[in-house]
Amino acid sequence: MTVSDVAKYVRSKNAGPFWVTVDIFCESEQEYEILKNSKAISKAKFAEIYQVGEDTIKLFFLPHIFAIKVSYPRAMPQGGPDEFDMHSGQQYIPVLDIEII
Repeated sequence: MTVSDVAKYVRSKNAGPFWVTVDIFCESEQEYEILKNSKAISKAKFAEIYQVGEDTIKLFFLPHIFAIKVSYPRAMPQGGPDEFDMHSGQQYIPVLDIEII
């Protein structure tokens, strides 16, 4: 089972010129709890995926809206000459395949 099997909606977005945020939304408390309690939803996993230091990951659990928010520093500032996804709209894709354990 993967995040895409459990979550209703996953998105990523620009969180200022130096950060990206990934939001994972669930339709029910049960689905939210599956993801929240999974060892795969961790700072370590997101640091591995996005090749950043684990200590730079911000991980928030939002039970009132059945959501998980993860923020991490961008590899390069938004709008720089080597920028490849200025709005960070494609950065959620690796999250979909995280195996829920």
